[in-house]
Amino acid sequence: MDTGTATGAGRREWIGLAVLALPTLLISIDVFVLLLALPHLSADLGASSTQQLWIMDVYGFMLSGFLITMGTLGDRIGRRRLLLIGATGFAVASVLAAYSTGPGMLIAARALLGIAGATLAPSTLGLISNMFRDPRQRAVAISVWLVCFISGAAIGPLVGGALLGHFWWGSAFLIGVPIMAVLLVTAPTLLPEYRDTAAGRLDLTSVGLSLASILPFIYGVKELAKNGWQTVPVLAVVAGVAMGVVFAARQRTLADPLLDLRLFADRTFSTALGGLMFGTMLMGAIMFFITQYLQLVQGLSPLRAGLWMLPGTAGSVAGFLLSPLIARRIRPAYLIGGGLAVSVVGLLIIARADTVSGLAAVAAGFAVINLGAGPLVTLGTDLIVGSVPPAKAGSAAAMNETSGEFGFALGIAVLGSLGTLLYRSEISDAIPAGVPADAAKAARDTLAGATTAAEQLPAGLGAQLLGPAREAYTSGMHTLAAVSAALLVVVALLTVTLLRHVRPSGEAAEAGPGEPAEPERAEAGGPADAGGPADAGGPAEAVHATA
Repeated sequence: MDTGTATGAGRREWIGLAVLALPTLLISIDVFVLLLALPHLSADLGASSTQQLWIMDVYGFMLSGFLITMGTLGDRIGRRRLLLIGATGFAVASVLAAYSTGPGMLIAARALLGIAGATLAPSTLGLISNMFRDPRQRAVAISVWLVCFISGAAIGPLVGGALLGHFWWGSAFLIGVPIMAVLLVTAPTLLPEYRDTAAGRLDLTSVGLSLASILPFIYGVKELAKNGWQTVPVLAVVAGVAMGVVFAARQRTLADPLLDLRLFADRTFSTALGGLMFGTMLMGAIMFFITQYLQLVQGLSPLRAGLWMLPGTAGSVAGFLLSPLIARRIRPAYLIGGGLAVSVVGLLIIARADTVSGLAAVAAGFAVINLGAGPLVTLGTDLIVGSVPPAKAGSAAAMNETSGEFGFALGIAVLGSLGTLLYRSEISDAIPAGVPADAAKAARDTLAGATTAAEQLPAGLGAQLLGPAREAYTSGMHTLAAVSAALLVVVALLTVTLLRHVRPSGEAAEAGPGEPAEPERAEAGGPADAGGPADAGGPAEAVHATA
């Protein structure tokens, strides 16, 4: 069996990539299956509305909180070893979730799934970087890995529907067990090991500080997005930021920090990371409004809404697969900037979709947005992993994933709050006379409240209430799409300006052994000075899970 060369991956590496795609596919499927299973398990376990929210959200909280720790831990104990530990933990937690006897047990199992999930993404991308040392092959491998994530989102509702149609809700969790079993059996043979033998001990104080900064921040931002400006979420965000400052100060004093802040001195790394975060913030948030538009404005069922979003999935797949091929001849900055310009067109299409005939326009706009986002996600991830020393690859992967979590949460909170304000401003004077006070109050709050209130009113009066509510929501979506388009233009211009020094991957791969592929990447005081930059064929990794 061909194992490849120092600069080119062989058959074993590509088979190993298929193994690494398994947990990616599983995590994506798991999210969408749970959405379908939630009503069934809530009725069976007697979960309250608050408990249902925690069943959904605790996974994301734990995942976000432990990413940085797990990324660094993998560098220290071995990325394959951490992957196997995480896969085992994920399988065990899946069984516990499937056979939960109450909401509390299920919430605890979901928390364990989040902690185990935090080991999978950094380890998986870290191993991809070890296996694919040629920059062209690495970019293709990352694009394939991302396609698996998107594919999971597409087939998740189908798998969930089939399982829930024939089995009990716990089967939605058990699908992860055989997948992780395959990973545990094949990984020791097909996947290499990598760890930093010079790494120092893990600083437990930094681990605690990272959790104390990330968990309150993510919790506060999500609560603000759901319930508006309230005291407890605001205090949580402030506390998270304050602990983040303390965490950053401690990292500067440690010889072996949990998070090496010197990585941000590299312009390529910091620009790609920032671009991914803000791109996720602007394009990820609009996806939330599209799903609401399809179901609450157009009146589609969740399944039909999912089918109308399949063109968006196809756009993502095309963007992910084509980007690394085109990047062999075109500088990443120009390809990313051009892709974001395409996404701006998609946002402007959505900005003109109306309540009656806008279904096709929204679906087409979403597909165009995702197609244009392909270069940012694929090449941005590759730039992040390729601009750090091999020993810091796990940390880079974790920061990439964390930036995606932050970007999506901030997008929902900031743009969601703006959307709520716009909706309330539009609907406040459009509620027809004769609507009871309670129904009017619910309608002024959200479109979901207006929909529920309309169902409880006489047909004619309900239609008079629902029409203006849908118009108000659509008008707010138009404004948000236009604002996102304008801000995305700024992101595109900054990305092109700051990354135009990075050469095409085809030129990088042709650089000689003693000839750096991108001499401009390593800047004074950056990671190159700390331990040498990753060369054209060196290991690199990152993960972006915002698609």
